[in-house]
Amino acid sequence: MAVFVALGAFLMTLAGGWTAQRVTDRRHLVLGLAGGLMLGVVGLDLLPEALDAAGEEIFGVPAALLLFVAGFLVAHLVERLLAVRQAAHGGGEHKDRGRTPEVGLTAAAAMVGHSAMDGVAIGAAFQVGGSMGAAVAVAVIAHDFADGFNTYTITTLYGNARRKAVAMLVADAAAPVVGAASTLLFTIPAHLLGGYLGFFGGALLYLAAAEILPEAHHEHPARSTLLCTLAGVSFIWLVVGIAE
Repeated sequence: MAVFVALGAFLMTLAGGWTAQRVTDRRHLVLGLAGGLMLGVVGLDLLPEALDAAGEEIFGVPAALLLFVAGFLVAHLVERLLAVRQAAHGGGEHKDRGRTPEVGLTAAAAMVGHSAMDGVAIGAAFQVGGSMGAAVAVAVIAHDFADGFNTYTITTLYGNARRKAVAMLVADAAAPVVGAASTLLFTIPAHLLGGYLGFFGGALLYLAAAEILPEAHHEHPARSTLLCTLAGVSFIWLVVGIAE
C-alpha cells in the first residue's frame, strides 16, 4: 500500500517540475514562489518534525537545532569552496553570474535524498496504521509538488543544462517510491530521521535566503514577486494544516 501511495508523490513531483519549466518568461516569479515554498517547507514542516523526532538536547540545545545550524553552515561552506575553485580555474561560462553548476546539482541531490526520506516516512506511517499512513501521505504528496518545482528551479538556476535538470527531477520523483519500498525491508530510528531533517532544513534555508530570494528580487524587485513568496509559504501552511 505504501509503495502504491508513493506513486502519487512521483506524479506530483513531475507536475511541479513541469510547471517550473513552463514559466521561464516569468523567472522572477518562479524564483519568488520557489523561495516561499522552500521557506515554508523548512519552517512549517521539516523543522517541527525534526524537533519532534530528535528531541534530545546537547549542552542545552535540541540536537535537531544544532544539526539545522550545521546544515546551514555546510551549505554556505560548500558554495564558497566551489566558488573559490571556479575562480582559480578562470570562472568558465558562469563567471559573470557567480554561479557554480555543482552547487545546483548538490542541492538537487539533497532534494532527492529528502524525497527518499519522504517515502520512508510514508512506509513507516503505514506500519503504524492506515489512518496515520494516509495523513502522512497527504502531506508528502502535496509538498512533493514544491519539491519537483524546487529541484528543477535550483538545478537550472546555477547554470546546469536542461537535460541535467530533467534527470534530477526524474530522480527526485522516483525517490519516494524507492524510500517507501525500502521500509518493507527495514526501518530507520526516529532520532536519526529527525537529525537528518534538521540538517537538510538548514541547508535548504541557506539556499532560499542567500540564493533563491535575492536572485528573484535582483532584476525584478516587484510586488508580484513578494506576493509569490508569500503564496509559497501560505501553500505549505495550508498543506501542513490539512495534514494535521
